[in-house]
Amino acid sequence: MKDGFIRCAACTPEIRAADCSANTERIIELIKQAEAEQCSLAVLPELCITGYTCGDLFSSQRLLDAAEECLMKIAAATEDLNIVAVVGLPLRYGSKLLNCAAFLHMGRLLGFVPKENIPNYSEFYEARHFASGRNICGNITRLAGRAVDPIPLGRLLFCCENIPEFVISAEICEDLWVPCPPSAQLSISGATVICNPSASDEVVGKSDYRRQLVTSQSASCICGYVYADAGFGESSQDLVFSGHNFIAENGTVLAESKRFTTGMIFSEIDVKRIAAERRRMGTFSGSINEDASVRRIAFAIAGGELTLTRSFCKTPFVPQSKEKLAERCEDILSMQATGLAVRLKHIGCKSAVIGLSGGLDSTLALIVTVRAFDMLGLDRTGITAVTMPCFGTTKRTKSNACCLAEAYGVSFRDINISAAVRQHFADIGHNEDDHSVVYENSQARERTQLLMDIANQTNGIVIGTGDLSELALGWATYNGDHMSMYAVNASIPKTLVRHLTAYQADCSEGILRDTLLDILDTPVSPELLPPENGEISQKTEDLVGPYELHDFFLYYTVRLGFEPEKILRLAKLAFKGDYEEEVIEKWLKTFIRRFFTQQFKRSCMPDAPKVGSVTLSPRGDWRMPSDASFADFMI
Repeated sequence: MKDGFIRCAACTPEIRAADCSANTERIIELIKQAEAEQCSLAVLPELCITGYTCGDLFSSQRLLDAAEECLMKIAAATEDLNIVAVVGLPLRYGSKLLNCAAFLHMGRLLGFVPKENIPNYSEFYEARHFASGRNICGNITRLAGRAVDPIPLGRLLFCCENIPEFVISAEICEDLWVPCPPSAQLSISGATVICNPSASDEVVGKSDYRRQLVTSQSASCICGYVYADAGFGESSQDLVFSGHNFIAENGTVLAESKRFTTGMIFSEIDVKRIAAERRRMGTFSGSINEDASVRRIAFAIAGGELTLTRSFCKTPFVPQSKEKLAERCEDILSMQATGLAVRLKHIGCKSAVIGLSGGLDSTLALIVTVRAFDMLGLDRTGITAVTMPCFGTTKRTKSNACCLAEAYGVSFRDINISAAVRQHFADIGHNEDDHSVVYENSQARERTQLLMDIANQTNGIVIGTGDLSELALGWATYNGDHMSMYAVNASIPKTLVRHLTAYQADCSEGILRDTLLDILDTPVSPELLPPENGEISQKTEDLVGPYELHDFFLYYTVRLGFEPEKILRLAKLAFKGDYEEEVIEKWLKTFIRRFFTQQFKRSCMPDAPKVGSVTLSPRGDWRMPSDASFADFMI
């Protein structure tokens, strides 16, 4: 259970309607199979001991006796298994018959959760047999004709003593399909994993809606959701059941079974992430009052480190689907452009100035600025793109800057700053052969001064080009490229900058497309050191590390608040085969050190539009003291 990962299984046994003994054998087999796979939770379908499609046989005392007797057999057969099992059965409670989920752990019946919403429409007629379990808060004292120690019945939370973030509860089938599912209240009361033993028959189009319900509920409740559906063996007299199972976490499907199958799917739910996300979201616990009637039952699961089976995307900021990626890129470019357009209109400005280096970030800034001008109906010549070659500029990047400005039809200025920087070296007594940070930053600050002065000349504003990854690492010259009047890229990570530019290339033709593609093929560099044989000599990723690693670290640090050791573990899984483990650890240490020591640059960053779930604006999502120590965060 290291790092909060709990392996959960959704199981669909092949059953025979009304044959409790045969069904019990298959249920026990699946629970044992799940435990052998190191699952801590196994969820089986609604009424799986008897079968859901027993109809008026639910009025048979013989069937009800058999169901309770078989439940005791399942408990005895799983006495030595380190797993919580959830199975469905009809349960007598006074004068009522309830559709219940029974929770078992190591031979002990922990409790029963009854179905609250009993469907009685279309193909469903459960109200003919079952009563609602809503508002029931009692105990079961007899099972299979024998007295037993009181077993809780009602809305229950099953709380793991040794993993406090692992709290389980249940709702049953139709409970999910109503306007206010019980899982909302149960989650507010502390449940981090919701089980749903279900018997959802299959009709055309229902599978998509079922998937949407499960994912949406796991998102709104910020929980893990394990949905186990009835399948093969249920009576097909009037209905067909497909065994459509899901395991979801906070809006993401981790595992999904093929329909019309039986067996088991499993994946790991990160209960620590769920707990942390709820703490971060201040409105979560205040949305509904906690239900004081919900009872808590303790259990303990033997721990151990799992070999994770779920995957972790190397680029968490970038959608994996090609269709979704194109849609996301269009949305982001529109948000960036809208933010800038609103700012320009508010201040009555019709001029913008951009330092155009021929690199990725300034290219994206120009793309966004052109969109904003088009949105406002402004003449693109009001955009002044300025290239400022100096000691490290190559012909390739300068040429691309010129071609880009021409293709977009913006105003263009070429100002060589070498003489100005050399004068500055003379003024401060710096040797030009000393290629230290003074050599580099003098160029960056000279460029910023020129842009600011040109903005004054044109009654415009300077558009910032720096991106989110550079802000996280502090890879910017303070009061140099760090400064602007509106920073359109400040919440765009470097991995996404590349995809946004590629998307624009795909939407373009001719010289513009060719130029954008060549910019994408150019190594990322500030070009502050002299070229070698005419080629870029200073490559950013050789100095601070691969941006795909840093963006991964950034997402899990800021968005999810993971511990560095957990981030390292996930990074090793995500980038297995791409980087040696020692290399990943090296750059994670670099990220942690730079992220903490460079906060002072973020504390005075310019205004910038938030377009994603992670931003480092001191006025928005991230507030951190500039002198915070990283000692306790270093791996």
